[in-house]
Amino acid sequence: MTLIPLLTEFEKENISERQALPEKYLGLSDAEMDARISSARAKLGKKLVILGHHYQRDEVIKFADYTGDSFKLARQIAQRPEAEYIVFCGVHFMAESADVLTEPHQKVILPDLAAGCSMADMAAPDQLETCWHELTQMGVNGVVPVTYINSAASIKAFVGERGGTVCTSSNAAATLKWAFERGEKVLFLPDQHLGRNTAYKMGIPLDEMVVWDPNEIYGGLDPDEVTRARMILWKGHCSVHTRFTVQHIDAIRKKHPGVRVIVHPEVPWDVVQAADDSGSTEYIIKTIANSPAGSIWAVGTEVHLVNRLATELAPDRTVLSLEPFGCLCSTMFRVSPNHLLWILEELVDGRVHNQIVVPDDQKSWTRVALDRMLSIQ
Repeated sequence: MTLIPLLTEFEKENISERQALPEKYLGLSDAEMDARISSARAKLGKKLVILGHHYQRDEVIKFADYTGDSFKLARQIAQRPEAEYIVFCGVHFMAESADVLTEPHQKVILPDLAAGCSMADMAAPDQLETCWHELTQMGVNGVVPVTYINSAASIKAFVGERGGTVCTSSNAAATLKWAFERGEKVLFLPDQHLGRNTAYKMGIPLDEMVVWDPNEIYGGLDPDEVTRARMILWKGHCSVHTRFTVQHIDAIRKKHPGVRVIVHPEVPWDVVQAADDSGSTEYIIKTIANSPAGSIWAVGTEVHLVNRLATELAPDRTVLSLEPFGCLCSTMFRVSPNHLLWILEELVDGRVHNQIVVPDDQKSWTRVALDRMLSIQ
């Protein structure tokens, strides 16, 4: 059964804030959009590559040349040097990273400029500058900054310039290991839950982690707390993954005895502890796909991925959303087939819209941070 997610008023407002389209791209039937998108793709040929994040809706991702999580897509960019246009069906920070990793002749395009990320917005460059300065004032040394890929290019550049790196949920543990080989502490931003869950899984106790609130002086912490800590976690989160609760797990275990619960590490710590397993979207896909026939899974991540798994793996496996109404990423949902069609037909006519360009003063250090990420095994 395909879940139709129940939207909060905040999500409804965010979805309604899509980038406006020319009138002729509104009210089209699915069949007409599919035919015209396919036609435009064929005309552009090898000049075009479309990247699709796992959380995209089916109507969009079916046109992607490559699908994956942020880490997998970042690696795929180098595989198509002949492509002039890289259309990234994802959100803004992903397109920024793509622009940094592409060749000079390539243009990265985001179908809807309104497709952002609330988590990335929780870490502003001036807040990070203040945090770094205040840590120095507190006498805290040996800090290696690590930013989740869900962050702006300006944040990645700051981290890269100060000896840090970027991580994704796929390589977070390897990245923390890399960082602790270079310093005594890690400043991890902007998702506190990914940092906490990954560090705890590596054996770092909770009492050696503190949460830095960028809206408080000195992060709302005293020097002794920070000195004792190994993980300094930025007070940020994913609005989708924090909706999953232990109560959801308890309820689904009662309803489906023998169910296996697997969650994304952006969920709160207590949810990871109550689940059977946790990992990136790529890990979740592989784990369920390789499970025995007849397995029943409850998945704590974005509903479009859950629905896709449920369809692709049926009838051999049953895949359910951990949250009964499904959790939708409203900003990812802004990329519609209408936007994709508009972008592609304009490219056919030689017009480029929504190109994402990282400023030159950020590009160099952002590239350093991303290259470090890609080199970490």
